[in-house]
Amino acid sequence: MYEVRKEYFMYTIKAIYNGTTFKPLQPIPIKDNCEVLIIFPEPDKKEQRKKPLSESRGIFKGKIRMPDDFNGPLEELKEYME
Repeated sequence: MYEVRKEYFMYTIKAIYNGTTFKPLQPIPIKDNCEVLIIFPEPDKKEQRKKPLSESRGIFKGKIRMPDDFNGPLEELKEYME
């Protein structure tokens, strides 16, 4: 028996959804009246991932420490500094 093989091509387009139909913002390289698969993120989940800037400020406060001599000369570069 021979295996039937379907080939799929993926395109990404922008479209406007008006509640019943999608209107593409650019030409689509497919035939009329063909079946398409539309994938989009759920608005609620996308919004939950984004934290307001005010919540993300200071998240590393007290977790990063700098030595007192951080800006001091390095022994390894002493000959180049003279």
